[in-house]
Amino acid sequence: MNSTFAMWRKSLSQLIQMEDKKDWDALDVLSKWFIATRSAVGTVTLYSGLIGGLLAWQYLRANNGAFNFLTWCILTLGLFIAHGTNNLINDYTDFSRGIDKDNYFRTQYGVHPLAQGFWDKSTHLLWFGVSGLLAALSGLYALYITDFAPVVAWLFGVGAFILLFYTYPLKYIGIGELSIFVIWGPLMIGGVFYVLTGVWSWTVVIASLPVGLNVMSINVGKHTDKAKEDALKGVRTLPVLLGETLARYVTMGSILISYAIMLYLVFAIHFFTPVMLLVFLAYKPALVALQRLSKPRPSQPPAGYPIWPRWFSTVCFVHNRAFSNYFVLALIVDTALRTFIPTFWR
Repeated sequence: MNSTFAMWRKSLSQLIQMEDKKDWDALDVLSKWFIATRSAVGTVTLYSGLIGGLLAWQYLRANNGAFNFLTWCILTLGLFIAHGTNNLINDYTDFSRGIDKDNYFRTQYGVHPLAQGFWDKSTHLLWFGVSGLLAALSGLYALYITDFAPVVAWLFGVGAFILLFYTYPLKYIGIGELSIFVIWGPLMIGGVFYVLTGVWSWTVVIASLPVGLNVMSINVGKHTDKAKEDALKGVRTLPVLLGETLARYVTMGSILISYAIMLYLVFAIHFFTPVMLLVFLAYKPALVALQRLSKPRPSQPPAGYPIWPRWFSTVCFVHNRAFSNYFVLALIVDTALRTFIPTFWR
């Protein structure tokens, strides 16, 4: 049991590499799901759900409304499962189209059950179907408790469309990265806020932009890392269309703009209290990311570099995790201040 819990913790905190099918077969169901869905990056989804919930708490507290913890948990868990479902269909689509072959980028940094022969297509589709059903039930619950509100129906439809078609065709026409920004920023955070409060807030949407931008930076960084391989296989991601230089500038811009928006939210409109400036404590990983992004990607890994072919994506991921941790920590304190000192920084 201790080894099972240890694997859960490991697979939720880092991407797992595994070569022996016997090791895979020995895993429990949850460990397989966490690894196959790359749940280590699923924390970005949990953060979005948490942020949407905290902002809803602030709004409801200020307007004498009741906060529904059960709904919040169902929504956040459902979004997390939907993220995993998306990764399963991504792997299935790329494998079926012959993308994840010949030592392709995806198979070099984590377990790919299909490409490595750990299970077959029918098993993969079964896991996708069960995960997709659970995610869909969460969405249907959101529709039900909001009396099938048009906004929720629209959000559910957009989310389902991107989940199913991100890998193909969206990623192939250079708008997959924009989809990532929309999903993890406005759609998740604004959507959770709406379901809990019944209010669509454009200010909440603005507050979601730094989160969406930083998640997108990981995606653009990853696609820049594998732009040459994608171009050879006909996958026209944004970095393939823009070229490496412009793609690096887009990624740098997304990081810098996220901090500018935080300043706007704190000082221009007082939506957040100054405690949210804690996100600037992520400046060290931000500088590391900006410094690496300012130069072309090397053709070979530097001596001793352990996680090649990840280069830009790694520093973007590390920065996003630091930024998100500080954002959530600060928002918890911000929520406490808004709760107990409601007139502060108004």
